[in-house]
Amino acid sequence: MIKKISALFPIWAIVASIFAYMQPSIVVEYKSWIIPLLILIMFCMGVTLRIDDFKRVAKKPKIIALTVILQFLLMPFIAFIISKLFHFSTDVMVGMVLVGAVSGGTASNVISYLAKADVALSITMTVVSTLFSIVLTPLLTLLYVGMTVPVPASSMLISILKIVFLPVVSGVILNYFFHKFIEKRQDLLALLSIISIVFIIAIVVGLNEPRISTIAASLFIGIALHNILGLFSGYYISKFFGYDKKTCKTVAIEVGMQNSGLAVALAMKYFSTLSALPGAIFSIWHNISGSILASYWGKEEG
Repeated sequence: MIKKISALFPIWAIVASIFAYMQPSIVVEYKSWIIPLLILIMFCMGVTLRIDDFKRVAKKPKIIALTVILQFLLMPFIAFIISKLFHFSTDVMVGMVLVGAVSGGTASNVISYLAKADVALSITMTVVSTLFSIVLTPLLTLLYVGMTVPVPASSMLISILKIVFLPVVSGVILNYFFHKFIEKRQDLLALLSIISIVFIIAIVVGLNEPRISTIAASLFIGIALHNILGLFSGYYISKFFGYDKKTCKTVAIEVGMQNSGLAVALAMKYFSTLSALPGAIFSIWHNISGSILASYWGKEEG
């Protein structure tokens, strides 16, 4: 039952967004909850990880390195180019770049499972990109928008340590000592993460309700294009390097699906509510596109 509820995440996200748009006053008062909710999400991610997930890096270093390079080289660059082509405002461009500059999202692991990709490899890629994001996300944000707006890179780094690193490490340690107890409750942890991200999306939509009607169409197209180009690039670049289809699917999903919740939290803390909107929309869209892709790939044999 819990798995079925979790599988409907895109629908819950859309419903929550519509509700927040219609009744913004109900959700905006929870603005201060965004960072604590993201910390909870990252802790839920960490508590499902085992030491073996880190050891796997040594077994497949080349493909993991390729994925991390694509993640942090392509995604922020694509976000920046799309922002320029669509003439997005500075606030929206900052949000787009933040989405591109963060690590792979935890939802990629679920999509990899549904797509019959390499789930173990997907988990390892997410862990590695999450650790790299501590340093690379502030630096990439500074690189792409630092000439336009002030980017407090050192403060962002400290925030990511608090929001991402500490909760994940705490979760891993807890899993190490209480693995059997936690293993039986992984579905519940996944549901808790989904509820948290849906609530974050609703808060951001509510905060941006006055602006959404004027920018939503072009922004949605830009975000969809960002995600699709990430999926496409991840698949075909890894295929170019000779990897099998299962691995190519894993790379595509990992590169195309971002930790947009972190982008939202950083935007709210250091920039503006409008800068958080691309992350909120991306959270909805990449789960829809990922589910469609997983449905197609899941019917195949490899």
